[in-house]
Amino acid sequence: MTNEEFIHLHREEDVRRLALGGAPEGVDLRWCLQQIEGWQLARRKLPTWASTDGLWYPQRLSMEQCSSEETARYKRSIVERLMPEDRTSMADLTGGLGVDFSQLAPLFREAIYVEILPELRQLAEHNMPLLGVEKERLKVANEEFLLHNEVTGQRPTPYAFQLIYLDPARRDGVGRKVAGIADCTPNLLDMQDQLLRQGQWVMVKLSPMLDITQALRELHGVREVHVVSLRGECKELLMVMKAGAEGPVTMHCVNLETDDDEIVTPYPLTASTLRSITPSPQHFLYEPNASILKAGISDLLTERYSVGKLHPRSNLFVGEAFIEHFPGRRFRIQGVSDFSKQGLRHLIGDLSKANLTVRNFPATVERLRRQLHLAEGGDAYLFATTIAPDRHMLLRCTRA
Repeated sequence: MTNEEFIHLHREEDVRRLALGGAPEGVDLRWCLQQIEGWQLARRKLPTWASTDGLWYPQRLSMEQCSSEETARYKRSIVERLMPEDRTSMADLTGGLGVDFSQLAPLFREAIYVEILPELRQLAEHNMPLLGVEKERLKVANEEFLLHNEVTGQRPTPYAFQLIYLDPARRDGVGRKVAGIADCTPNLLDMQDQLLRQGQWVMVKLSPMLDITQALRELHGVREVHVVSLRGECKELLMVMKAGAEGPVTMHCVNLETDDDEIVTPYPLTASTLRSITPSPQHFLYEPNASILKAGISDLLTERYSVGKLHPRSNLFVGEAFIEHFPGRRFRIQGVSDFSKQGLRHLIGDLSKANLTVRNFPATVERLRRQLHLAEGGDAYLFATTIAPDRHMLLRCTRA
């Protein structure tokens, strides 16, 4: 039996159970188990990869750290919007598994994949042609590409590349997660000026935990900030940089794989006058998605939509009409109560379980759940919050 036959025969099975069994003659069990596990992870995160025969997969950590297919396609859309159709060259300085590279490279006549790990370089040389990156356009390089300044000065033109992309590793020397730009590898702060001399555009993927205001103070030439969520979970913070950029930064907040509106606005926001509404059962409740909250631009929603904010610090909004593509979760309010025993008894009724959220409220979800004697789950949604002027309220809702 060959490795390929073994993988195809067992790729739906539990890898831990397979590891306990023996391997047929001619089968490299360790390699096959890595491929089976990689394919199983790709099936959820990288469906196009999983459906492409013959790809090789790395060890589990590289699979867990790579971009999702949806966020990689989003990066491709940024490049298609910002750059002319005749795109000459790009360099990905932190190639990794190559998910982002596989989406960006086909847009350019020349694409350079840089990676310090030999295993990942070997995988890239094998995988990229299968994923649509033509061999004659592909160059795979090691860290010498950086150390010898091939990006930062050997080419005769000031802009060697139309695009330089990098995703600095967000782990320290002992594997602990880090978020600060200077703590990542490579350190973007040390090389950003060189990158901006050699790339017409520089796109950087950073931790979604990073403080955006601090990042804008540290980075030069930022034109756009993209806060990227996927099905409600904030996944990436992208900085799009260009030398000599002036004027306000443009903030893009997206929630991929949903029907949420994309919010695009100059950043930082100018002060806005907030409209407040007292909720009633005739109203709809709106909770901004993770990208909006991360960017800190939720006040803008009172200008973009016919909604009012329950409280300046609550990040919950109420409107009289249903807004189909509001960027976040949408609920129909069924009832509102204060926290008196009579009010709670009338609002909660015979509920035994509910989905509970607290916003600007002096208790945790766990404490409030014990107080209300409610289990998690069901079709009811309860929001404990503060409304103007500083009144604690509980709202019972259903998904709209």
